[in-house]
Amino acid sequence: PNEFTEVGAPLDIIVLEIDKENRRLSLGHKQIEENPWNAFEANFRVGSIHEGTVSEIVEKGAVIALPEGIEAFATPKHLVKADGTQAVKGEVLPFKVIEFNKDARRIIVSHSRTFEDEAKAEARAGERAERQQRHQDASAAVAATNAATEKATLGDLDALAALKEKLS
Repeated sequence: PNEFTEVGAPLDIIVLEIDKENRRLSLGHKQIEENPWNAFEANFRVGSIHEGTVSEIVEKGAVIALPEGIEAFATPKHLVKADGTQAVKGEVLPFKVIEFNKDARRIIVSHSRTFEDEAKAEARAGERAERQQRHQDASAAVAATNAATEKATLGDLDALAALKEKLS
């Protein structure tokens, strides 16, 4: 307590618990302040993209400085740029939030996912267009086959029945 206040200084607190038996009060100071991670949770949703600065390179990845003074972490495989090179300290890049853990106060981000997801979406769109074209080609072939096939009419059926009677 002497780290953030001194004897006789006014202090905003909240009563957490009253123990009448032992004549004790449980007080809390931290409970008055709103947890900033509640606001961060809304701003840094999984899948959202933010500009970040590589502030420190460490053995297992890099610390990324995000807006609002918050830090995130990126592993080496998530620091690969589109040209195949690694991000370096001081570089400003777009980062995608891939994990947000409010309880552990941890955000994991990836620069690689920003362009990999775009490439995957383009590939899916290409595959979808190709499937659609194959479907149209097959439909056209079926329509052409049906048009070329002779149709049997009721008159033809009567003629076939008469022929069957003659042969019997």
